[in-house]
Amino acid sequence: MQTHFSHTPKQKNTMKTTKYRQGDVLLSSVKSLPDSVQKSEDKGPIILAWGEATGHHHSIKNKNVTKYVDPETMATYIEVAEAMALLEHQEHATIIIEPGIYRVGLQREYHPQEIKRVVD
Repeated sequence: MQTHFSHTPKQKNTMKTTKYRQGDVLLSSVKSLPDSVQKSEDKGPIILAWGEATGHHHSIKNKNVTKYVDPETMATYIEVAEAMALLEHQEHATIIIEPGIYRVGLQREYHPQEIKRVVD
């Protein structure tokens, strides 16, 4: 009597993390929004970070983008629906963002006295 075994290889996690960096702002793709997020009621362009020294800012003006904030962790997320969006800054090249959900990270720098947000 012969026994035949069917071997199915384990599927690897096929979702690649997409990252976009513009100055001190990093967008990292995530599979979904956390349950605790709340839609931000920003009017006008979505501001992801303000430059403390110059007043410049990282912003998205596209209407197909929604900003969310997690009140538990204070993390910010954006969702780019359907078409692409443009991440703009007065001193950096514009970046084209593909549709998806992204966690917004702001670069920090370590100082012995405190951890500071990097000023763009």
